[in-house]
Amino acid sequence: MAELAAVENALLSRWPESKLEPSLDRIRALTELLGDPQSSYPVIHVTGTNGKTSTARIIEALLRGFGLRTGLFTSPHLESMRERICFDGEPIEPQRFIDTYVDLEPYLELVDSKNEHPLSFFEAMVAMAYASFAEAPVDVAIVEVGMGGAWDATNVADGQVAVVTPVAIDHANYLGDTLEGIATEKAGIVKANAFAVLAQQPAEVAEVMLRRAAEVEATVAQEGLEFGLRGRLGAVGGQVLAVQGLGGLYEELFLPLLGEHQAHNAACAVATVEAFLGGGSSPLDVDIVRAGLADARSPGRLEVV
Repeated sequence: MAELAAVENALLSRWPESKLEPSLDRIRALTELLGDPQSSYPVIHVTGTNGKTSTARIIEALLRGFGLRTGLFTSPHLESMRERICFDGEPIEPQRFIDTYVDLEPYLELVDSKNEHPLSFFEAMVAMAYASFAEAPVDVAIVEVGMGGAWDATNVADGQVAVVTPVAIDHANYLGDTLEGIATEKAGIVKANAFAVLAQQPAEVAEVMLRRAAEVEATVAQEGLEFGLRGRLGAVGGQVLAVQGLGGLYEELFLPLLGEHQAHNAACAVATVEAFLGGGSSPLDVDIVRAGLADARSPGRLEVV
């Protein structure tokens, strides 16, 4: 489709996502022109170093199982740029992708004209995701941070639940070369009165996250304390898990993803959905949890091809 290729080329011609500026000014100016679409639905915001995309995808599958219409934003893509923006687990349709870009193009150009650097590829994609989620509309958006947290373009949204997957040293030229510094950047997605779900973390990372949560009066659930993986057995095509959630114990959960790390990602996802749907005060329907986890996919992660 020539029109789709033209849109993709226009996006790729923008400032590359690998070059970052610690500022939300451009993306905030753009979303304000668009009417702040990211404020029209609840957001689950996912950061961390390892397992962000897989955890986001598992959260999405679970919420879809509970009958919610989902929007999912992840990066990078594997085969198609459209994979970054998903509705109900499927990439945005080509024509909708084109239409969204065409609708936003005048606003992109307006913001470009008022700034020294034009909007980046990533900033444009974030705006397209937020706008298309509002247009759909979705019941909830699961949004993966591109890099860091506080200054990431996705952070113009205020997550009702903030998820922090395991943090390690990565992108040190942008985020710093200490765990404390990196954790401070990632803690920026934890907003006032939100619910923070923390995967198992090094002590210095946990300290930063807990301090941030206290500052903004966020509720915290930590893997290994309030929730966690209670058991896992290998199975054909995946593994069978037992997860202690915030509201109850969930057993005989089939996860069609390989690796112990994915089992921990699933435990984090279950706690996140508990927090989102009811603050973790009561157990979820285990049959729906089983069905949702069984539908989880994470292409390119120990995937059998």
